[in-house]
Amino acid sequence: MNIKTYSPFSVPLGVIGGSGAYNLLAEDVLGREQACTTIETPFGESAPIHRFRAGELEYVFLSRHGEKDYSITAPFVNYRANIYALKACGVERIVSWSGPGIINTAFKPGDYVLPHDIIDETRTRETTFFKNRGIGFIRQNEPFCPQIRQMTHDSLHSLGFSHYEEAIYVCTEGPRLETPAEIRKFRLTGGDLVGMTLAPETFLARELEICYAPVCYLTNYAEGVADRKFEAGQLFEGMQNEQERSQVQESVSRFPRILAAALTKLAECDRTCQCKKAMQRYKDKGMIDDDWRNWVSPA
Repeated sequence: MNIKTYSPFSVPLGVIGGSGAYNLLAEDVLGREQACTTIETPFGESAPIHRFRAGELEYVFLSRHGEKDYSITAPFVNYRANIYALKACGVERIVSWSGPGIINTAFKPGDYVLPHDIIDETRTRETTFFKNRGIGFIRQNEPFCPQIRQMTHDSLHSLGFSHYEEAIYVCTEGPRLETPAEIRKFRLTGGDLVGMTLAPETFLARELEICYAPVCYLTNYAEGVADRKFEAGQLFEGMQNEQERSQVQESVSRFPRILAAALTKLAECDRTCQCKKAMQRYKDKGMIDDDWRNWVSPA
């Protein structure tokens, strides 16, 4: 693996892998690896970026939590470096996966959900590329790319994997899990799922005019939603029973098929969403030019 200040390749499709991505990398089930590089950015070094080929499909893959076990918790992921690096690799669309907990009991562990909206409850993360700049007032009427959401829906449907098409994802700071009172608050504000990773990731992608949407597999009921005995040494200290753990593992194991189907559909269609025009008014006013590298404010 080489560390570079530029990308040695240009690939329009990208995947950000969530919890368990490191296992799929180790199991060598994501396609044939062509190259791996780390990009040095104005915000520090990115996570390793793997270039894969599966048949005629080519994409890049980044594991946000590290490549050996869960080595980087959500609040310490360098989101700006990762999104900048993917842009430098030519990525125009990102399919992200995340494993949130459940607030709304209409859902159960192991389910697939395509969130349509997000509540950002993070507190200390760097949330913009435009620090100390007079730009970045970007609409968030659809914080997740509708075109990616549609292609992912079609892919899950074609594979016969049941899923839910809408949910509001609440993003918390972490790494601690939420208290029962916090979960009650999130429920009152309309939250369906609770996780730690989609903010500021989705907002940073929009700032660089990259399409971004997540596929969530649900891992456990959030604190206070289901009565669970504390079990020392267990994953989530007992918030997930054995049957639920098996359901979640099966859901994760299907991700290579889901990604291949969704990315194939995306590769076959042009970008028709508004994501690619997020910064258009600033270009029209002459505040920025067409070189996205000139938009950002270094660290």
